[in-house]
Amino acid sequence: MKVCIPMTSEGRAGAGWGRAPRVGLATITDGEIADWQEVDVRWDVLHDEGTDGQHHARVARFLREHEVSLVVVGQMGPGMARMLATMGIRTAPGTGEDARAAVLAAVRSLA
Repeated sequence: MKVCIPMTSEGRAGAGWGRAPRVGLATITDGEIADWQEVDVRWDVLHDEGTDGQHHARVARFLREHEVSLVVVGQMGPGMARMLATMGIRTAPGTGEDARAAVLAAVRSLA
């Protein structure tokens, strides 16, 4: 399973999704993080460049390219939530704590 989470520069789980400057990508195997990558997506800057549709498409491409099946997040707008649901990507709450711990807690809560 591939999981994506917005992150702060300090490695904590970020609250917002569509304006995240950075995300963590976790590959989960047997309930543990087998691989972890951090990507500077710059959605905070890119969010206001173009239309909402263009931004949603940018996020969707990223998620498809990385084969994400779960997004762990504190908050996202209704349009983005609909897009993820349409893509078949599940969401789980997570914010404030260490990003890796938030991912593991979310995965375990869905098991």
